[in-house]
Amino acid sequence: MKEGVLAAPRALPPVLRPAAFVLAVIGVLTASVLGLGYAGTSAPTGPDATLVDALAWSGDPWWTIATVIDFVGEPVGAALTLILFSGLCLYSRRPRTAVTGVVAVLVTVGLTSGLKPLTGRYIHGEFLSYPSGHTGFVAALAFTAALGAFGGLRRGPATALLVVVVFAAGTAMGWAQVTMGAHYPTDTLGGLGVALAVVPAVASLTDRVSARRTP
Repeated sequence: MKEGVLAAPRALPPVLRPAAFVLAVIGVLTASVLGLGYAGTSAPTGPDATLVDALAWSGDPWWTIATVIDFVGEPVGAALTLILFSGLCLYSRRPRTAVTGVVAVLVTVGLTSGLKPLTGRYIHGEFLSYPSGHTGFVAALAFTAALGAFGGLRRGPATALLVVVVFAAGTAMGWAQVTMGAHYPTDTLGGLGVALAVVPAVASLTDRVSARRTP
């Protein structure tokens, strides 16, 4: 088993390492700047005021689609998604990717939960909203999966696909959260930022720990 882990593909492939850490820096800056800028607020101001109207699509099928997407970030949906993700990783002999995905998701969700009371931003006057844990969850898992899926490609295509997948996942969940009235648009950007910051660090640590293990 130890030999298998040592021989497994890296969680953070060399071809995607530069892009991953650029995204991490962007994530830290995004989450920090938005968190400081919207701390203590409780109404959509600035870009949020415009984006809420543009993104909150009412009526079916939009509400149903948003509900389905939202379920992925709910406790039951998240557990099922993690089980499926881990199973696919292990089936494809990528234990490092499986470990990275689970740990990165737990760290991301933990950070988004811990930052909410520190930021003190409310939606509907009573619910802490910044940053979005649902968006962070989906973005972290998509980021990890993309690292595993595209690490064997050339740098240009791999980087482009990584960015598209991560931001598409974050956008989909972000839209669902805004449509359902659970978050402001900038809350979802904050959740995405946390995920971008966490995944490269966890993937790098997973590779280091795995490489130091001896058979």
